[in-house]
Amino acid sequence: MEKTRMYADSVAAVPPPGPLPTDQPAPSDAASLNPACPVAAPSDAAPTGDTRPLLWHLGEMALAMLAGMLLLGGLWDAAGASLGLAGPLRRPDVAALVMATNMTVGMTVWMRYRAHHWRGVGEMAAAMYVPFLLLLVPWWVGLLDADALLLGGHLLMVPAMVLVALRHRHDPPVVVRRHPAVVALARRWPTGLAVLMTVDLWVEPRVFSPWTMLVLPGGYLVIGVARRTLRGPKVLATQLVGLGGWVALTVVAVTVDGQVAAWLVAFGWLAHAGWDLVHHRTGRVVPRAYAEWCGVLDAALAGTMILAILTTYA
Repeated sequence: MEKTRMYADSVAAVPPPGPLPTDQPAPSDAASLNPACPVAAPSDAAPTGDTRPLLWHLGEMALAMLAGMLLLGGLWDAAGASLGLAGPLRRPDVAALVMATNMTVGMTVWMRYRAHHWRGVGEMAAAMYVPFLLLLVPWWVGLLDADALLLGGHLLMVPAMVLVALRHRHDPPVVVRRHPAVVALARRWPTGLAVLMTVDLWVEPRVFSPWTMLVLPGGYLVIGVARRTLRGPKVLATQLVGLGGWVALTVVAVTVDGQVAAWLVAFGWLAHAGWDLVHHRTGRVVPRAYAEWCGVLDAALAGTMILAILTTYA
């Protein structure tokens, strides 16, 4: 895998699309401590007046925060359901702080991966919490409703993030040492993403609508058209055959009722996991990272649907 330096304030530091980079050149003093641990090396690049690195950094933070909310939201729901805390977690003040926590976790992981100082990470975390904390008292005394609390917290968060980013825009990056286990997990990030996206469904399993099976072959066709990877011999024909198969399965599942339809839907998702495996091995049509993510997601969702069938029709 191509090696890349990690800079906290440089567009050139952005990893290329695809699997996340997992090894960086290490300074000699850090490498001597533990050669097996990859590190992100600091840079002596002089600050510039270009605003593009700042905008890129803010965009990265927004995506990391969104990822934190999407991935950790299911964990909170699952924990609340299993511990009987679903009601308290729905309170606007608790929900606001939980949301701030989810965003902070995502932001912290990414900022440390990008070799930012803990000082900057801590200030950016404060930018997540302080806006909500400032609005909690007005909400408690009845001056704000729940929508104003959540919307106001997000609106105040934007200038707070910008101020922190401006304050640390020229900070030199720090050496980030990574345990080999972290490196191994980073290489399998599509699998981890898919697993996190299905955590809540293992707690409250359900069978999806038969129409959701149309998304399975449709995703490959859309990506193939966008990437222009359907031009190989028999590639387009294979994708169209797959589309026809899942359309037929969907029609049958819609026609029948009850347990048979549920089993057909579960089978359709599980079969697409095999479809993903084949494309992951061949590297055709879609990126391997997408095929890995889709395969694990399809298999996990099929597993939750089978669990729902067994518990519902037992």
